Amino acid sequence: MLFYDSIYSKLALPPKHRFPICKYEQLKSYIEAMGLGQYIRPVSNKASMQQLVRCHSETYIHAFCTGAMSQTDIKRMGFPWSDRLVERTLTSVGASIESAKYALRHGFSANLAGGYHHAFADRATGFCIFNDLAIAACELLDTELVDNVLILDCDVHQGDGTAAILQSRRDVITCSIHCEQNFPRFKETSDYDFALPSGTQDSEYLTTLKQALELCVRVHQPDIILYNAGADIFHKDELGHFDISLQGVLEREQIILDYCYQHQLPLMCALGGGYQRNTDSLVTVHQQLFNALASSHFLTK
Repeated sequence: MLFYDSIYSKLALPPKHRFPICKYEQLKSYIEAMGLGQYIRPVSNKASMQQLVRCHSETYIHAFCTGAMSQTDIKRMGFPWSDRLVERTLTSVGASIESAKYALRHGFSANLAGGYHHAFADRATGFCIFNDLAIAACELLDTELVDNVLILDCDVHQGDGTAAILQSRRDVITCSIHCEQNFPRFKETSDYDFALPSGTQDSEYLTTLKQALELCVRVHQPDIILYNAGADIFHKDELGHFDISLQGVLEREQIILDYCYQHQLPLMCALGGGYQRNTDSLVTVHQQLFNALASSHFLTK
């Protein structure tokens, strides 16, 4: 099942803003054109205060939701504050929680947004406000639906907020495969960090992915994988610094989907980052997850 809400792309941003807000609507249209429209489900529930406080301070949550953030905090967040931004954020985080619960029951699910891995417990940064995958993991654990969760972060940027929020939890394994010479400048410590150099190409990247996935699953035996499928590993990404081909992105998705199916591991996906001024080109990179899904055992079983 694929969770989507039209509010994902309905956010007024200044001209030439760095964030490609229209990509979500374009991606949904592509998925429907593939014939997968029947798998798209509207988001039913926004994230609640009870869910948010599993990973974020009440002071920060209140400041964001009421518009009481300082200008410094708003600048670091990367978005101008608005009531629509609050609604969009709570909807998207709610979708990741719903998606994780659906995947646990049925094997696979995705949120057509999400992947807000730079959000810290007390602050927003890098277009990330509330850390949806950390919240979803804690929701599954604290409601006793699972015993162990693996967050597999394949965005080109390190999942620093995720690592910091979950550093004291032994029941959530954080694994980040990222570019060493990229944002954030100061890295946090995940349970597993695979920092690859600028210019990394398909072979090294995919080998590292296989090794990381096999290691984390063998050692920790997670009950579910929450996967941040960042499109910014692609060689044309303007904030990426890797040299991964479109075929390499597709193979990444195929490896993860096949591995989870073969090991009967529920998989929930979030889209993560991707930064190209040419939105059509960017959406093509995100499409690779759904191209892989269309031929995967998750849909053909």
